[in-house]
Amino acid sequence: MSAQPEEAPAPPAPSAPAQLLAQLRTTRRADKWVPAFERDWLKALEEARQGYSLTPLHDVVRAWQLRVATAPAVDAFADSGRDDSQFTDLNDVLGPRQ
Repeated sequence: MSAQPEEAPAPPAPSAPAQLLAQLRTTRRADKWVPAFERDWLKALEEARQGYSLTPLHDVVRAWQLRVATAPAVDAFADSGRDDSQFTDLNDVLGPRQ
């Protein structure tokens, strides 16, 4: 039995951060997202330097890629006018994160 995960995600391409930043600059959320991405990226760079691992960098890229990919669905929900005031907190359903 191996200690490695069966399906480790492939690392992002080396150009992924630059492409992602360019994509973020074209979104309607650019004024908030670009500084947030840059802050996350700088923090991940420092973690990568200290831990000699690229994992923090890959994690930042993946998280922001998902954020950009789901933005249209979030916009559609927000624009639909649905009442979201009666929501259930996911922590109440799943319990606290470990």
